[in-house]
Amino acid sequence: MKSLFKKKAQSIIGLDIGTKYIKAVCLDVNGSVTKVNAFACEPIVGSAFNEREIKDFDAVSKALKKIKLNLKTKNKNVAIAVAGASVLSKVVFMDPNQTDFELESQIEIEADSLIPYPLEEVYLDFEELGESKLHSGKVEVLLSAAHKDMVDSRITLVREAPYEPVVMDIEGYALGNSLVNFATHRKDRPTCCINVGASLLQVCFVEDGEVIYSKEHNFGMNKFVQDLAVIHSLDIQEVESQISDGTAPESWFRDTLPMFLSALQQQIQRALQMYASTTHKAQPEKVLLAGGAGVLPSVVEELTKDLGIEVEAFNPFSNLTMGDSVDAERLNKYAPQLAIAMGLASRSYSQWHM
Repeated sequence: MKSLFKKKAQSIIGLDIGTKYIKAVCLDVNGSVTKVNAFACEPIVGSAFNEREIKDFDAVSKALKKIKLNLKTKNKNVAIAVAGASVLSKVVFMDPNQTDFELESQIEIEADSLIPYPLEEVYLDFEELGESKLHSGKVEVLLSAAHKDMVDSRITLVREAPYEPVVMDIEGYALGNSLVNFATHRKDRPTCCINVGASLLQVCFVEDGEVIYSKEHNFGMNKFVQDLAVIHSLDIQEVESQISDGTAPESWFRDTLPMFLSALQQQIQRALQMYASTTHKAQPEKVLLAGGAGVLPSVVEELTKDLGIEVEAFNPFSNLTMGDSVDAERLNKYAPQLAIAMGLASRSYSQWHM
């Protein structure tokens, strides 16, 4: 597993396997110029996941094969990510100047007290971040752990596509990489992004090119979609399809969206309060909104008004060059949903770094 975390490829496809959609981005980096060569977004038919665990392998496999067909690239190297309750990431403090073997032994001791699974059931990885500003004489080490079943199932499916997973990341840090590389930053305060997917609301703050806070909350677009399906006697897949392709009736958003936005506003407020109490930093003056919620009509304006904070849909492609075969209009439409895929694709910028 450690070879997956540390392997480096010249060009990596960012492959974001969500619970409802698989998103992929191919980038070409030439010096300071980054070009988008291809992208794809494919729905996963049916209920293929139980929370973040894959239950219907055939449905996910079919979506992956459609992704490969639509990307039309010979590159097979991909970066994928995991998230959810069985994934843990924590900064721990260690004595400096330890060998890798000594550090690994200490990490296993630390992990044993933090992880709610036997160590033989998880993959562990760590990275020394540098000298700690909070604890004198210590270095900060990023400890990451994921249940083997979650990792192995994704690796197996991806290889059947066939792709070759060369990086296994954590979604919160992939989102952070997207912010670091593709968002506009203020020097005087951290940059905040909130990714609202199907089942998770992920909060990420970056400062000085590093992720300083990452947290997941159990809330997502599923509630909105399920309400629409019940109210209008439709299949959930049909509701998701109409929202995604822009053919959903205006009445859906006029009648049902306000309830979802009210719940979303409350979740965001709680998430930002948790960030402030954990880090002792001020709440952000601006929030970048990513994920499926970022493409809903009027969501940015309504959240800006209700939260009293400027909210902007996150478009990681705004300053990039488009390849000749890329439909720029369609890409910008999907942009907020591709934030994690972009963070994964950016792993080809440099050597392994969470």
